[in-house]
Amino acid sequence: MIRTAKRLESVQEYYFSKKLREVRGLMAKGRPIINMGIGSPDLAPSEAVIQTVQKAILDDGAHQYQSYQGLPEFRNAIAAFYKRKFGVTVDAGNEILPLMGSKEGIMHISMAFLNKGDEVLVPNPGYPTYTSVTNLVEAVPVYYDLTEGNGWFPDLDILEAQDLSKVKLMWVSYPHMPTGATATKEQFSKLIAFAKRNDILLVNDNPYSFVLNDNPQSMLSIDGAKEVCLELNSLSKTFNMAGWRVGFVLGNAEFLEAVLKVKSNMDSGMFYGIQKGAITALESTDAWYSDLNELYRERRQLIFQLVKKLGCSYDEDAVGMFVWAKLPMSITSAEAFIDNILYDRDIFITPGTIFGSNGEGYIRFSLCVSKEKIQEAISRFE
Repeated sequence: MIRTAKRLESVQEYYFSKKLREVRGLMAKGRPIINMGIGSPDLAPSEAVIQTVQKAILDDGAHQYQSYQGLPEFRNAIAAFYKRKFGVTVDAGNEILPLMGSKEGIMHISMAFLNKGDEVLVPNPGYPTYTSVTNLVEAVPVYYDLTEGNGWFPDLDILEAQDLSKVKLMWVSYPHMPTGATATKEQFSKLIAFAKRNDILLVNDNPYSFVLNDNPQSMLSIDGAKEVCLELNSLSKTFNMAGWRVGFVLGNAEFLEAVLKVKSNMDSGMFYGIQKGAITALESTDAWYSDLNELYRERRQLIFQLVKKLGCSYDEDAVGMFVWAKLPMSITSAEAFIDNILYDRDIFITPGTIFGSNGEGYIRFSLCVSKEKIQEAISRFE
């Protein structure tokens, strides 16, 4: 009898993979489901990006294997983007590594730095992939609490009082997913100092900086950050390129060399046309960001109306492409609540519990839904 690897016993199928299969099954039966669950932009990239890709596929060598480190002009575009948008200087030659989406980077970083039994600080609530990848590489997730009362920022004094001798890596994500909380430069400085004191690699997962956020920040803007930090970023949300699978990781050359050892054994380089399109995206004018955010702002105001219909509360200052809503005290199960809405009102909303135990009592709405669909959802509660 052929058996699967024991490591699979530590993980489950990704929630959205399983739940969206259920949703598709309902739609196949004719149910008019409105999907407010997943953050997959429903809008297209800019016309300039699409034209660039169309032209690039005719270039000489476009269909050959590409460099594991990406086109030099792509890395230069990333460096210029970080300098322009965050005031961060990085060496395009050795401090940038393109990725096939930042999710790939979570696995590559974990494989590069974690041994069996190493401990990893994982936010609760936080992106579920941090936990699943930690388990897949046979490291041990150690959850740190994020709470609304503390602005969804870790209590570093409580963390430091714990035994951190086995902790090798810490995941953070600001702007935070799923809550939309942001961190200040002072808070980033505290995280960096904490990582230095405890010899921990600190990784900031930063794909939401430009969505409904007037003050984009990079952890790498803090003096000394490169000594202990890596930062992941992605074109998925900012430029409507989720299906293109294009992102990057930035940090000091030694860290990226370790990640490259893993990556170069797992793929054969990113498609040339996608890299050229990504360059055009990174060179977008301010009008791109303002137009996109105006649309998301209109959608968010409608989502706020829906949230109120459900008797929930929310933080108007949160950023990103989700609305994180607190359920009424009378609701004891977020998953039961969203399932009732799914089957009674044909609307799919994400329960906060998939992001960790501290997500109980919360639900999350995606802004990747047209205004017309949001208005229809509101009407289903009238």
